[in-house]
Amino acid sequence: MALKYDLLGEYEVALDGKGRFRMPSGLLKNLGDRDTLKFVVNRGIGGCLTLYPKPVWDHIKQEVDELSEYKQKNLLFKRAFYAGASEVVPDAADRLLLPKRLLTAAKADKNLILCARNDRIEIWAEAEYALQLENEPDDLGALAEEVFGDSPRDKEDS
Repeated sequence: MALKYDLLGEYEVALDGKGRFRMPSGLLKNLGDRDTLKFVVNRGIGGCLTLYPKPVWDHIKQEVDELSEYKQKNLLFKRAFYAGASEVVPDAADRLLLPKRLLTAAKADKNLILCARNDRIEIWAEAEYALQLENEPDDLGALAEEVFGDSPRDKEDS
């Protein structure tokens, strides 16, 4: 699937008493027509929530659904992946209402960090995001070498 979205940036947002936050205009402008905009939010990897534009969710859902449930790890992953997944639609004020169970799972209280990455948005409780940043590798160059060191591009340069 070709990338349909080019989301980027970190955004600080606040939850209101009902569990809603306002989508930043910087993200909305890259998401298309507001009148047809839908998302799916679910538990993400590492303690965050992940907010997917609905077309991205549909593609990922198809990949997950193709996993055989006769393999125990696949079944466990499917259950965890779908647990709490909910469709959310911005209201007239561009606010999204997050399900309370997902907010609890992400340890979210008042302040959230939205971390946009290509075709999805990670939603972090502010304190959890700070912990995540503290656990980043000290040497990003060494990690980059480990991750990209055997890339096809390296072989072309040789």
